[in-house]
Amino acid sequence: MNLHTLPYRRTLTALLLSVLAGAAQADEAALYAPTAPPGSAFVRAFNADTADIDVTVGSLSLNDIGAHDSSEFRFLPAGSYSASTGTKALPVKLDRDQYYTLVQMPGGQLQLREEPPFTGKQKALLRLQNLSDSPLTLKTADGKTDVITQVAGKASGEREINPLKVRLALFAGDNKVSDLAPLVLERGELVCLYVTGSGSNLVSTWVKSPQLDN
Repeated sequence: MNLHTLPYRRTLTALLLSVLAGAAQADEAALYAPTAPPGSAFVRAFNADTADIDVTVGSLSLNDIGAHDSSEFRFLPAGSYSASTGTKALPVKLDRDQYYTLVQMPGGQLQLREEPPFTGKQKALLRLQNLSDSPLTLKTADGKTDVITQVAGKASGEREINPLKVRLALFAGDNKVSDLAPLVLERGELVCLYVTGSGSNLVSTWVKSPQLDN
């Protein structure tokens, strides 16, 4: 071995190891979402309209949200922002360590709904976000058991229940408004039912939230 080439080879080896380590870190970073700094606020968008939408909250972009679909939660610093989609805008105040859903209603109007997180491990949580103009009750499909008792229009209600597969329905008083898609609940899961529309023309959508570590 030529002793004069040894420092060069060592330098080249160190450079190659550095490049490989950087590539490995980049691959690992691609597998995991960035960690929210302490005190962040969390927001997602739910599209209750019939066309795909793009939503911005400050510098945060939530894109390509289909009809009656939801984005994932994203984080940003707590504070006051302008939320917008299309030609509609809404000033919003997001508090630290809080979760929110920004809803585009049919017709384009925006609403901000608080979404308190659920950290229970033994049961699941059902939440009814009633964005309609009518009081509604969530019952078993046969109407015999109230699951979430009457929730006024523009309000929300919730209840912890055991994990199971269940068929539920919406009722206005004793009258069944609509049967809902079958739902499978798991331990520690939070599931929201968004209801929009008015009168007998209601649209209901289940949205599952990611499980949170306790």
